[in-house]
Amino acid sequence: MNRKIAMYHKLPKFHPLAPQLVLIIFSFLLATFIPSCGTQAINNYQATAETILTWQANYTNDPIEDKRGRIEEFASVALINRNGEKPEGGVYQDDKGLWWAKIPPKPTLDQIEERQKRNYEQPSKPELLRQVKYYITYQKNGQTITLPTNYSVYRQVVKAYPQKIPLRLTMGINNSSVQKAEPIGQ
Repeated sequence: MNRKIAMYHKLPKFHPLAPQLVLIIFSFLLATFIPSCGTQAINNYQATAETILTWQANYTNDPIEDKRGRIEEFASVALINRNGEKPEGGVYQDDKGLWWAKIPPKPTLDQIEERQKRNYEQPSKPELLRQVKYYITYQKNGQTITLPTNYSVYRQVVKAYPQKIPLRLTMGINNSSVQKAEPIGQ
């Protein structure tokens, strides 16, 4: 036992600033190897929001503990909103200006029971899941580019679209998304 303690005391001692030095080096390497966010000026663009309604139920082994179990999805419907205009099939507009399709049929008890894999699984009541996916499509060097974005970019593009106001886009990491859109020269 004393030998193990003696070996521990022979381990190299590090300078008290070593953890900070490691953090500084790591931060420098991270900043060097991850491309920064760029900007793009665009004139030809459109905003898209895909609204999705999906019925789902949670199948759990112990519903009393409210643990997440296995999620099963049932009927689903999607609707594409372009530039804030009412799409064909849009029946309801929410407070964010997004149009939604008619709610798909709620799953029946038989459908819910058919998805039960084990006798002891307890399905929850079906819930209607609402999802929105935002995209911006623009032209660059003769190519059409579509990237994911967020609600605020979608709204900015919707407001600029009718007058075709040029926009400056702030890109995300690796230019794989759009984080911000601002009118140019206004």
